[in-house]
Parts: sequence; structure tokens; C-alpha cells
Amino acid sequence: MRRRIILASASPRRRELLSQVGIPFEVIPADVPEQGRPETDPCELARTLALEKAQATAARIDDGLVLGADTIVVLDSRILGKPADAEDARAMLRALSGCTHQVITGVVLIDRQHGETVATDVAHAVTDVTFLPWSDEAIGAYVATGEPLDKAGAYAIQGYAAVLIEGICGCYFNVVGLPLAVVARMLRARGVPVNPAPLA
Repeated sequence: MRRRIILASASPRRRELLSQVGIPFEVIPADVPEQGRPETDPCELARTLALEKAQATAARIDDGLVLGADTIVVLDSRILGKPADAEDARAMLRALSGCTHQVITGVVLIDRQHGETVATDVAHAVTDVTFLPWSDEAIGAYVATGEPLDKAGAYAIQGYAAVLIEGICGCYFNVVGLPLAVVARMLRARGVPVNPAPLA
């Protein structure tokens, strides 16, 4: 019997990635505040936020596998969340220009059976991203597209920012918002046969 898979996120990028590899799922987003967190370790923060999102959605279902994720951007130990406004986005992009930073995604899979949580798997992935030097003109043009305003670190690697990224070391899909190899490993461990083809 096919297990029900629930994505605890409203992110269109995460929905696209799961669909891309043929994983059937439904969406029940969790509303978990991300600001004002005491965690200072970026990896622990990403894992904690992913866990809280998965737990919030898991509490609403009796049976299924609940997938939670949270992506953060880190530059020199400074966590860059979503920009507050266009000026904040410009400041983040100036800081990232010509530098290498880390993108960290926490991933959690909760197995719910008969109204009980029987297993919780927690992991994270880290990718180094190197930006080319950006001119103020390029930064201004990019911010004017509106793309940076709802993205951690104020950019989307799969969008207009692609031409301004020199290279990455690690999982590309992690930077988009969901490390698919990590997700596939978690699902297989719970009996879901994730293969390089759509699930029948």
C-alpha cells in the first residue's frame, strides 16, 4: 500500500522539486515563525525549524509521512533570512558579492501511524555558493525584478541570479530549497521506493 506523503511547506520550489522526481505528495503547510530564534549554530537552527514545521503538520494527520524543510543562508557565521524590504535585499546582495557563503537546508521526515509518531528522521545538507562580484547597477536591476524579496539570502539560484553565480560545491537542489538525495534516502528508509522514474 502506498504511503501518504505530506509536504509541510507552501514553497513552490519544494513542490516543483518533488514533482520533478515523480514523488506523489500533498501539501499541508505549517505556520512556524522563523524570527527571534536562540540557536546560534546555523545547522542546528535549520534542523530545528524543519522539525517544528514537520511536527506542526504531523499533529493534524493520523497516518502518513510528513516532510518538513527549512533553508537558511549563512555568510561568515551571519544568518541571512528573507529581506525585510528592497533596501535590505540590496544590502544582503552587496555582502554576498564576490564571496562564498553556505546554504543549509534542514530536512525532517515524521512517520505517523494511527495517530502516533513512530519515527522522526532529521538531517541537513550544506552547499557552498560563490558569487561573482556584483556591481551596484546589477544588484539594483536584480532587486527591481522582485525575485529576491521572499528568498533567504535575497536570491534564487534557479532564477535571474543564475548568471551572477560563479559556482557551487555540493547539492544544487539544496540551494533551491530541498536536497533531493537526502529526501530520497529518508523515504526509502520508511519503505517508499524512490527510483529515477515516477512512482507507479
